[in-house]
Amino acid sequence: MRGLLLGAAMLGTVSAAHAADMPDLPVLRGGYIEGLSKTTQNWDGFYVGGHFGYTTDSSDFGQSVVGLTNYIFRDSVLQQPTSTWSLLQKANTQSVNFGGFVGRNWQWYDAILSLEGTYSYFDNLSTGSTGSNALVIVNPDGEVRPTGVTRNYAVSLTGTATARVKDMITLRGRVGWDGGPFMPYAFFGAAVGRMDVTRTVTSDVSVRTDVTTTDVFGNQNTTIGTWLPVPAQSGTQGQHRTNTFAVGWTAGLGLEYCIWEGLFARVEYEYVKFSPVMNTSVTLNNARLGVGYKF
Repeated sequence: MRGLLLGAAMLGTVSAAHAADMPDLPVLRGGYIEGLSKTTQNWDGFYVGGHFGYTTDSSDFGQSVVGLTNYIFRDSVLQQPTSTWSLLQKANTQSVNFGGFVGRNWQWYDAILSLEGTYSYFDNLSTGSTGSNALVIVNPDGEVRPTGVTRNYAVSLTGTATARVKDMITLRGRVGWDGGPFMPYAFFGAAVGRMDVTRTVTSDVSVRTDVTTTDVFGNQNTTIGTWLPVPAQSGTQGQHRTNTFAVGWTAGLGLEYCIWEGLFARVEYEYVKFSPVMNTSVTLNNARLGVGYKF
């Protein structure tokens, strides 16, 4: 028994000495664990940069001249039926944009929150629409007529409207994710645009009064009247606003890439919707490239 124990002890001593002479294995040093770790980027801090891109403008002029026609036909039986006319159409245009941005990132582990202000200038981003419509309105609601009298109003409207977006500022909140040298992000915020908006409408109204009578035998006879102009409701009205401000909201997606230390590049898509100005609604779609530096 003592011999067996002595032999086992000798074998253990030889094995330990042999193991001490073996080279270091990477798996024993944790080399593979280091290879699986993610390289993080410090996005925290202030940043500033510039951008340029391409803009598409979609302007809806469908109700642009309603305010003018309501004024022309105010306090008359023609105001309500003409207010439903969609005289003008939507219009689209394209232009380039350029500007700058400044902001601040706050980073918690992989999550990044930002507050950013941007300025964009648009090169000749102008749209317009022209249209006309004519209709005979018979016995409009609200009119008091003698028995047997029919009044026919021949109303003709011709209108035009234009909208030019000059520039825009936005205040946006961003939510991003630290993907190493990449940072994808989404944003939402408020926008204020500076615009020139015009609209005009010309109306031409005539009225014809027809009288229907019934004789003693029950026969009805209709006398067709002649068309007479209505000067009080015929004429041209216009309105023009220069450098008027329209508020709205903005949202979009983007991606930033760290080029070297604090220098980064970005690409983003932005959607902007402005509140109507003189019943004209403007929507912008911006695609941008930018370069910035984080301090």
